[in-house]
Amino acid sequence: MEKTHSGGCTGVVEEELKRLEDLDWYDVLDTPPEEAFDRITRTAKFALDVPMALVSLVDRDRQWFKSRQGLAAPETPREISFCTHAIQRGDVFVVADSWIDPRFRDNPLVTGMPFIRAYAGQPLTTPRGFRIGTLCVLDTAPRRFSPAQLSTLADLACLVTDELELRQVATKDSLTGALRRRTFYERASGQVEQARRYARSLSFVSLDIDHFKAINDRFGHQAGDAILQEVGKLVRTEIRAVDLFARVGGEEFILALPETDAQAAVILAERLRLILETACVDRENPSLCVTASFGVAELQAEDGTVDDVLKRADEALYQAKAAGRNRVRRAGRRDDAPPAPSIQNQASRQRASRR
Repeated sequence: MEKTHSGGCTGVVEEELKRLEDLDWYDVLDTPPEEAFDRITRTAKFALDVPMALVSLVDRDRQWFKSRQGLAAPETPREISFCTHAIQRGDVFVVADSWIDPRFRDNPLVTGMPFIRAYAGQPLTTPRGFRIGTLCVLDTAPRRFSPAQLSTLADLACLVTDELELRQVATKDSLTGALRRRTFYERASGQVEQARRYARSLSFVSLDIDHFKAINDRFGHQAGDAILQEVGKLVRTEIRAVDLFARVGGEEFILALPETDAQAAVILAERLRLILETACVDRENPSLCVTASFGVAELQAEDGTVDDVLKRADEALYQAKAAGRNRVRRAGRRDDAPPAPSIQNQASRQRASRR
């Protein structure tokens, strides 16, 4: 079916994918409670005189609550959520009495806990115009909300989206979508503690784009930014939600891979190397291709901090560069084979010959 502006099948699917992309961008799902959001739900609960108030984020198959007042459950299935209906609208969505509303009267959230009888949800709209969730209030009795109360709810919802944006500025690099160094170290330190406590594997990868300064000098910084943006997107697509990915320099990135030993980390790094080697990372300059070098290190008993592991990963990265770039090296291993000619495309061999 062709994409249509009136909500054709293809258009709906693409719209949902973009909506989820915006939600993923905020990197907020399954994060701990934060006072900045709890303050907003407490205010909503008081201002609208309701027993429950939530910051609800609508994921692929669930609604997850970043903040909740008066509700114990951290999430509920999307298919039964009121907020799924709310994000289909551009303005506030109100249910005055769920018992007489055919869309909700048999809903398990109405017939069972938390016995929702009235609902008001104001969509949380991203700068791109996608609705990723709601600030919503719920009551166990039927009721109507006054225009002043709904206006207050809309204002508070704007505060939620502002807080999400501020959170992003503080934790993520705006160009690549990778974490900032400080956020990476804070989260990676927690992963090191967990790996030690439960005797689990944890590996780190250092990644550096080859000859990036020469690329900037030849093609300009706009092309360099386009490359960094696309590299960030390609890496984020390949890693898991539990993995950490950060930009720590102009063209330098690091990853933390929980539940991953060195061998598995090398496999991921090699996959990323091949993807970057064969991808067109700057659509405005199709002839411009890049490669990257990788260093891999696994957490060892003698490693006291994140820096200890990353130091070994960086040493392995330097070995990869000294060996000719566009390859993966594992810390403590100097006999890693260079990339096999059979998996290097002709263009990459021509680039290598020009270096």
